[in-house]
Amino acid sequence: MNYIRTGLLLAGLTALFGAVGMMIGGQQGMIIALLFAAAMNVFAYWNSDAMLLRMRSARQVDDKTAPELVAMVRGLARNADLPMPKVYVVENPQPNAFATGRNPENAAVAATTGLLKLLDRNEIAGVMAHELAHVKNRDTLTMTITATIAGAISALANFAMFAGMFGGGRSDNNNPLGGIGMILIAILAPMGAMIVQMAISRTREYEADKIGAEICGHPMWLASALNKLDKGVHAVPNMDAERNPATAHMYIANPLSGKGVDSLFSTHPNMANRIARLKAMTRSSGGNAQGPQGGPVRQPAHVAKTGRSAGPWARKSQTPVAKGRSASRQRKRPWES
Repeated sequence: MNYIRTGLLLAGLTALFGAVGMMIGGQQGMIIALLFAAAMNVFAYWNSDAMLLRMRSARQVDDKTAPELVAMVRGLARNADLPMPKVYVVENPQPNAFATGRNPENAAVAATTGLLKLLDRNEIAGVMAHELAHVKNRDTLTMTITATIAGAISALANFAMFAGMFGGGRSDNNNPLGGIGMILIAILAPMGAMIVQMAISRTREYEADKIGAEICGHPMWLASALNKLDKGVHAVPNMDAERNPATAHMYIANPLSGKGVDSLFSTHPNMANRIARLKAMTRSSGGNAQGPQGGPVRQPAHVAKTGRSAGPWARKSQTPVAKGRSASRQRKRPWES
């Protein structure tokens, strides 16, 4: 049912793109817009992951540059019965994460340096499991194509705004509306695109929370992470996301500050509701960890034979310096080269 609903919403988004084209250039404009939307979808299918990672200046890490983070993702991917995705770190102080890729075989997960500093090991595992759930559900392609079309609608709406202000009164074009109508398109079209994004993303986020909790085996790991992220994203602005709000729905937490028109409609469910659902999962399972198929959890390497997490990457306040070893020789954090 979710796939049918998502398909209908994507069709609606494409139809909105065509309608905006018709409003600007008549029937010819609609045809051009729909052809452009089809071309963008093909382009997004093959290039969306690389494009998004490049936009965020993400840096790929491996077993040498971020051994603990990569080992964690590898263990979680094994739990989820997924191929090992590429792992990236984004130099951004806002705590957040996202996944991208056209299919599980070409997927990538990314975390910001802000997230790696704020959360402890178990909470990071919960977040990475959530992102792997998006990969498992093949949400990454859907959400990237949605971002591509929504961004194009916003660009087309900006064009309509200028056309309405400087050329809307001319009668020698195919535009069926006057200048005021064009300005209305510029205001209403992005709102329509945002509503469709919101409808797609909210359903997907709840499902990814559920599957992610099953992948890591501990719903409260993700619940605790979401509680910290809810506070962290409001405290630290993400200027990259503010400049390109069409990709906001791809993050685990809404990266937008809420100060602009683009944040009138949130693409994410209420964080308190997400946390409440995860707590309900814990209660229904009696507090016992359950794997993706209800069986025992295969613990990722980062939590095997450990008790309470002592912080993600050997924080100075929680990990003492080994005897006879200087502080300068401690292992660097995984995002540091």
